[in-house]
Amino acid sequence: MSDATASARKKRATATQDDETVRAAPLPLGGQPSRAEARRRKIFRSLHDCIIENGYSKTTLADIAKKAGMSPSHLLYYFQGKERILEEYFSTVAAWFLKRVADIAEEEPEVRIRALTELWFGEGEAAYDDIGFMLECFGEAVHDGEMRHTKSEFDRACKGYLVSLFPEDGPAVVVNAEDAAEISYALLIGLRNSVYFDQSMSAGDAARCFREAVGRLRVS
Repeated sequence: MSDATASARKKRATATQDDETVRAAPLPLGGQPSRAEARRRKIFRSLHDCIIENGYSKTTLADIAKKAGMSPSHLLYYFQGKERILEEYFSTVAAWFLKRVADIAEEEPEVRIRALTELWFGEGEAAYDDIGFMLECFGEAVHDGEMRHTKSEFDRACKGYLVSLFPEDGPAVVVNAEDAAEISYALLIGLRNSVYFDQSMSAGDAARCFREAVGRLRVS
């Protein structure tokens, strides 16, 4: 095992305990949460679970409050409505994801590609639910200005990370590294959609396709 691979695995192992919570409700980094922050996190998790079960459009404020163990009026003390909960939660999810990407940014390209596929595709039911949740968020971002801005910044950061996997003048089949990153990101998003909507495409198959395609694009 190379030092780079061992280092990447160590980082992922260190984050495993946090990930169990983050997958359901990504949390702000650092320190023990205050009572108010703990309740906000509980509301985030409640929203997440409601969306997975019923979809965002069919989820009411009362549903979120009930799952969080509080009254709707109590919930409104922390958020102005279900739209605001989703806006803040989506921003938190995006920040958590980009933090994880940044943690592996100094690894060798092959290690980064593998770690990125594990982060994006995961495995099993949790990965499927995560993809469904993000698709719901992307749909709401069409008409929600704040969420659209968050998604635009998220996409830009992800593409910037992918650019670093390619030589500056780009692979032979494209003009430059930026184009290669655009193609890779489009492939990544498309494969995630396939995992959710195409029963013949597993998360593992999608991850393999992405790794192989990016690997070939890098050396073409």
